[in-house]
Amino acid sequence: MSSLTAHHEIVVLGGGSAGISVASRLRRRGHDVCVVDPAVTHYYQPLWTLVGGGCASMTESGRPQASVMPKGVSWVRSAAEVVSPERKVIVTDDGRELGYDRLVVCPGLQSDWDAIPGAHAALATPFASSNYVRDLVPKTWELIRNMRAGTAVFTMPSGPIKCAGAPQKIAYLACDHWDRQGVLGDIRVVLVLPLAAMFGIASFADELTRTAARYGIEVRLNSELSRIDPDGRRVTIVDRHTDSSDTLTYDLLHVVAPQSAPDWIKDSPLSDPLNPDGWVDVDQYTLQHNRFPDIFALGDVGSTPNAKTGAAVRKQAPVVTENLTASLSGRPLRARYNGYGSCPLTTSRKTVLLAEFDYTATHTPSLPLIDTARSRRDMWYLKRYGLPFMYWNMMLKGRA
Repeated sequence: MSSLTAHHEIVVLGGGSAGISVASRLRRRGHDVCVVDPAVTHYYQPLWTLVGGGCASMTESGRPQASVMPKGVSWVRSAAEVVSPERKVIVTDDGRELGYDRLVVCPGLQSDWDAIPGAHAALATPFASSNYVRDLVPKTWELIRNMRAGTAVFTMPSGPIKCAGAPQKIAYLACDHWDRQGVLGDIRVVLVLPLAAMFGIASFADELTRTAARYGIEVRLNSELSRIDPDGRRVTIVDRHTDSSDTLTYDLLHVVAPQSAPDWIKDSPLSDPLNPDGWVDVDQYTLQHNRFPDIFALGDVGSTPNAKTGAAVRKQAPVVTENLTASLSGRPLRARYNGYGSCPLTTSRKTVLLAEFDYTATHTPSLPLIDTARSRRDMWYLKRYGLPFMYWNMMLKGRA
């Protein structure tokens, strides 16, 4: 039986973009904050698509976790394993118990590779990769760079996933590279999407449809990868609209697994009992837990019906900070998250379509004088250089 190791005013579970951003903001207000996370390296994951597309290096995406941990924060370098909201205690994997007055839950999500038969074996071969697996991101670029002819298949799963535009982004970066090498005409490119359209907002969907057509990509809408035969290099694609299936042979496969809350969250009282993916059950506007008012959640693990993006975290962090602080002093929770999300979709190696939207699927541009409903070169520089700079130097430090 573990014993109470320490008690903190606020415990933050997770030291990713959400956890560090919130911890920084809370520390700037003088709160006693403890971050629980075992990571040695902190990664700016939005850069991984560019690494897989040959436009950035993997070393650029990571920094020591110690370098981004806010000063004055207590850092427990262990993984959370159990949450007891009734006792207001969390237990780490090394048996420590930490008490809290308020808890912020933001451990990210997990990729459920077992949901795709053959996926593990396929990723171990020289023909398949995924930008959603840190150690495989450089492999993606190797496969793209070495391909001169054949069939390339890029897939996206159904359900909420981290950065839902990433499965498309890598396809466009690959096609642009092959076009520059003069081999695109010799490569059949198949993009498998579970969506009814290329994007949920018509103006962005139209631009992406034009992009796919320009590259000659065969888009399979309402479709999903259901099985991989790594020995025969074959994938089974199910069309949900016609309830039919098709088998394709591939020479390059970029695959993304379905995603869900970490298992220990699913098995905890924090999860949404009506959602099999186990997301933390929070109010979509205040980000306070619907059953445990001492708990807040943000980032990928939350049940909010928005896109799971870093841009969403940027808007959620100040809401959690304001509302958590208000709850500590017994004041009403007035801060509201409107579902803002952003997806900078790389449509070539020098252009980006900056999609911004909220809960109502309304285009909500941050730069109203610029037409961001089409691919632009200036948005490429924002994606490649501006956003990483803001991430490391502003967002993680709790600055607006």
